[in-house]
Amino acid sequence: MNTVTALKPTAPDEPEAAEATAKDGRSRKKLLGILIIVLALVGGAGYWFVLKPGGSAEPKPGEIMSLESTQINLASGHYLKIGLALQLTDSAGKLDGSKALDDTIELFSGLPVAQVSRPASRHALKKKLVKALSESYDGDVMGVYFTEFVTQ
Repeated sequence: MNTVTALKPTAPDEPEAAEATAKDGRSRKKLLGILIIVLALVGGAGYWFVLKPGGSAEPKPGEIMSLESTQINLASGHYLKIGLALQLTDSAGKLDGSKALDDTIELFSGLPVAQVSRPASRHALKKKLVKALSESYDGDVMGVYFTEFVTQ
């Protein structure tokens, strides 16, 4: 009598397949973890070199450049005789005073004598002049001194 024995179909080694899948999953997780760490380091380095606050943004004072006095017409037939000295930064090179005189004339021309005579107004005008000069001289002027200030 011939007996046929039923053979069980053999599946691939299930423990080996599960182990290979687990190893593949672990290596992907490891790769993802390394990628996250690298991206964090690159982001931190980018912040450090590009976005970090700079050192002292305040420029150091350099020499003081005196300009000749000039007369400026005010309102109602009055005039102002004004002399200036510019506080330059230490990095400023040789500057031409023409821009400073032009900015001064532009700011003070036509103002009422009462406005330029009051200390509070004069202080506000000085601040405006410093801002205008800083723009005209690309940041090389950091202050202004009035060496002469006569109204009539």
